[in-house]
Amino acid sequence: MENQGFDAKEIEEIKAKIKASGKSYTVIESEDNSDDYMNFNFVGDFDGKEVVYDVALYTLKIQHASEIYELAEHEAAKKFPEYKAIAYDEDENGDIAPLGDLEEEIGLYMAEVMEELEEEDAVKVQEHIDIDENIDFGVGLDVGLNVEKITPEVIEKFIKDFTNDTLALDPTYFSFQMDEDDEDDEE
Repeated sequence: MENQGFDAKEIEEIKAKIKASGKSYTVIESEDNSDDYMNFNFVGDFDGKEVVYDVALYTLKIQHASEIYELAEHEAAKKFPEYKAIAYDEDENGDIAPLGDLEEEIGLYMAEVMEELEEEDAVKVQEHIDIDENIDFGVGLDVGLNVEKITPEVIEKFIKDFTNDTLALDPTYFSFQMDEDDEDDEE
């Protein structure tokens, strides 16, 4: 099957959506979109051909938290052979049902591991862009930037810098600590 992200008709449809939005991109609607992550399309040049770029743009802070969580899951799986990802069930009122004893023990263990990893600065992340030509639609860009939030201004600047080949990524490695505000947000 041919990649429709290179198809002139598809590109024109995306361009029309972009023009209607008044921006240089169109957001791909997803419940994952937030201040820390945004999935969007824009039209640009790839190897001399016009193409739709499918972009996942996120903050380094959320990437760091994700990598810490993955490491904690890995450690939990080693300590608890019966470990499966903790699933939060909702009751009929939409409230989260209490975890079982084992799940609670695993959750506490993971929280300890995550705290240790943060304290030790065991995980470091840096700005990056990964290009994936082998996706179903267009060309994929996986982008981590050291910004507080993913705002329309951040997206516009990224697209401008990327298309003008002036994108300068910071090679510094960063580590983050969960602050009190983050913990309040997650409760």
